[in-house]
Amino acid sequence: MPKNSKVVKRELDDEVIESVKDLLSNEDSADDAFKKSELIVDVQEEKDIDVEEESEVEDERPAWNSKLQYILAQVGYSVGLGNVWRFPYLCQKNGGGAYLLPYLILLLVIGIPLFFLELAVGQRIRRGSIGVWNYISPKLGGIGFASCVVCFFVGLYYNVIIGWSLFYFSQSFQQPLPWDQCPLVKNASHTFVEPECEKSSATTYYWYRETLNISSSISESGGLNWKMTVCLLAAWVVVCLAMIKGIQSSGKVMYFSSLFPYVVLICFLVRVLLLNGSIDGIRHMFTPKLEMMMEPRVWREAATQVFFALGLGFGGVIAFSSYNKRDNNCHFDAVLVSFVNFFTSVLATLVVFAVLGFKANVINEKCITENSKIIIKLLKMGNISQDIIPHHINLSAVTAEDYRLVYDIIQKVKEEEFPALHLNSCKIEDELNKAVQGTGLAFIAFTEAMTHFPASPFWSVMFFFMLVNLGIGSMFGTIEGIITPIVDTFKARKEILTVVCCLLAFCIGLIFVQRSGNYFVTMFDDYSATLPLLIIVILENIAVSFVYGIDKFMEDLKDMLGFAPNRYYYYMWKYISPLMLFSLLMASVVNMGLSPPGYNAWVEEKASEEFLSYPTWGLVVCILLMVLAILPIPAVFIIRRCNVIDNSSGTVGMKEMKRTSKCEF
Repeated sequence: MPKNSKVVKRELDDEVIESVKDLLSNEDSADDAFKKSELIVDVQEEKDIDVEEESEVEDERPAWNSKLQYILAQVGYSVGLGNVWRFPYLCQKNGGGAYLLPYLILLLVIGIPLFFLELAVGQRIRRGSIGVWNYISPKLGGIGFASCVVCFFVGLYYNVIIGWSLFYFSQSFQQPLPWDQCPLVKNASHTFVEPECEKSSATTYYWYRETLNISSSISESGGLNWKMTVCLLAAWVVVCLAMIKGIQSSGKVMYFSSLFPYVVLICFLVRVLLLNGSIDGIRHMFTPKLEMMMEPRVWREAATQVFFALGLGFGGVIAFSSYNKRDNNCHFDAVLVSFVNFFTSVLATLVVFAVLGFKANVINEKCITENSKIIIKLLKMGNISQDIIPHHINLSAVTAEDYRLVYDIIQKVKEEEFPALHLNSCKIEDELNKAVQGTGLAFIAFTEAMTHFPASPFWSVMFFFMLVNLGIGSMFGTIEGIITPIVDTFKARKEILTVVCCLLAFCIGLIFVQRSGNYFVTMFDDYSATLPLLIIVILENIAVSFVYGIDKFMEDLKDMLGFAPNRYYYYMWKYISPLMLFSLLMASVVNMGLSPPGYNAWVEEKASEEFLSYPTWGLVVCILLMVLAILPIPAVFIIRRCNVIDNSSGTVGMKEMKRTSKCEF
């Protein structure tokens, strides 16, 4: 071997030795590096598994057939009975057209931002209310359970109202309508008008006696009203059949149930505008009383109406949006649905006060006719001189303006003796100022007005069918707010859960179809939802803005929508909305404390309503309704703090953590 070859071989041997030494010296560090890389691989594998499982769940999750179907579902849920019989009453009570300004301001400050928030979290996390808030913060997971409880309470009595509407709908296929005249009672000697009806009115009597067969107090059960029991069963069967396949079945029904009420409202508006007095009602409605805008009560009631009109806190909004694709423009949906809801309320208000204007005109004409006869009688008896009556006025066919002139003349001439004449001023404004809402508007005032319509059975059928559709549209969202979170959390079969839920609700709902059932509807309406929902929405806002992080949430929205939402929402969610909600909560608590807990009972002997306080057990039930609704929030918080159950984020593929009995408060 040449000399230079030996040198090269020696150098190579030295390099190999050095390499072996280096390898041996670095064995420990290499081993550590290997272990670290192994951990990284394991963590990455776990993340991959979670992502795979989550994507599988997304693929399996039902979806809306179209954007139109989804929008109609949200509109059907938010537009309900309150738009027809609550908003017009508040508008009249709180300054007419002036009420619309506070309502619009609060819609922009509270309504749209919070509605957008619920749509966004449902679409981003693709879970029902339980899964959404458990994902954001396990300790606040009770928010979702509280929403389910409130939905269940509201669904119990809301479907009773649908049952009442079904009963009136079934009775509308008659000419004349059954509430057109007071019934006659026959005995051995003669026939006379039912005293209870004669003291009130035909529609009032039909509502309290024929429909509800109401008892004199909440303590007097009176047994089940079989007619209302059958109607309640029919209402729950309709809801169950429409909901049994989830959005696949209810979504198709939405095409009709969401659009039909608009057809009816427009038809009513066109028809009523052709009747005498309708313009008087609309003019009275929109005559602004600007001084009332300064009253805190007006703003409180406007905020409450905005809050409930959009269905915030129930979980139905979150449930519906969870079936959307993640890149859906939920900001557009929030603005669209909110303003559709507002304009629906205005449309309903126009219809209601056009109808009430027509009704007031009919009643005013009867009043003028009856009082003109009294004046003619007084003239014949000589109690009033013929000389004071203007010669151009014919009391046998007097107009409203001429009667008013005669009334004022007699009042001036007979100053001290005037009260003894028992004459009525017959002002149409007096009738229009009689504010009615809720069942009083739908089942008494509106039904009375329709008896004077030409072809009254047709309009009655249309009206009550509209109420049924409005109620069912809202019930879909309410039941979805119960079913979706439970199915997502406990993996129950939707069909079985829907049937069980509806059956259980019907059985509990039998308390509302007793003869005293209307008083329980009032109790649940006043105490089961108002305060609990306010607390729920306040915590939702806090969870997103301060627990999850408003900056992180804005980044999520940018990723979902493809653009950054206006900074307006940032300031609303972080500062303005929580402050406004907390103020509304305090105002509601104060108002509830100042208002004596009670209900309006129907007194048969007087044929009128009388305010009664709840008995002791009734007060206990009122308190229990509020406590049971918000109880899941502190209960879940304590359970999570003490690690009694898995304290994880609630996401798919989560790993069970080690349990400990130590509470970390």
